[in-house]
Amino acid sequence: MSDRSTVVYYYDGSYDGFLCCVFESFSEKEQPAAIYDMYAADQLSLFGAKMIETTPALALRVRDSIPNKMGLEAQDLLEKAFLTCLRDKELCMLRFMRLGYKVGRGICSRMTEPAVDTLLKAVKHLEREAHLYLGFVRFSECGGVLISEIEPKNNVLPVIAPHFLNRFSGEDFMIFDRTNKVALMYKDGEHVFVHADRIELPPESPEEKEYRAMWRTFYDTIGIEGRRNESCRRTHMPKRYWRQMTEVKHLI
Repeated sequence: MSDRSTVVYYYDGSYDGFLCCVFESFSEKEQPAAIYDMYAADQLSLFGAKMIETTPALALRVRDSIPNKMGLEAQDLLEKAFLTCLRDKELCMLRFMRLGYKVGRGICSRMTEPAVDTLLKAVKHLEREAHLYLGFVRFSECGGVLISEIEPKNNVLPVIAPHFLNRFSGEDFMIFDRTNKVALMYKDGEHVFVHADRIELPPESPEEKEYRAMWRTFYDTIGIEGRRNESCRRTHMPKRYWRQMTEVKHLI
């Protein structure tokens, strides 16, 4: 495969679409200069552009080859890496896969390789943020449905979804990710991920305002004034999360 970069790939932003980019790269023996989501990219390039169509059969071939050639650990790493906010993540993932197809199942243990180290750090950042959101998500009741809005750096919603689907299995709820413009919707035991630029919520009901006031009162009451430490609070609960947290967003 040539290392010359003379073309830029554009795809539909899906994981299957990315796998089709991988197939194109290997079948054409070319290393793209960049791989962009056609719906999110605003970059200009001096290289030729190539639109990569998402073909399920080709994506499945590449998907199946990953655990066969590199192992399940590599498969899990790549799927999570795709959810990260890593700059040029698609190109980084392609470099990882080029190396993985050469060295095989030991790829994830080669932490001194830049292609491996970059993905491992990005996924660690994703998992750390997802862990924080398990405690920082706040729901409000709107028309009988529990609704929450989050603004993560990474696409954490697929990672945290199993926790909330299990925790609120008896409720109808929605979690909307403003950053990645996707919503997790759950109703009558079924869930779906829906892409949406924004959501319009009705005004707060009197009951919702009352519950929020009670929650803030509880939050303030359990605090110990003599041990109040704003610096420590910001360490454990960074301010960028406060905008969606009922008990502290009024402090911003």
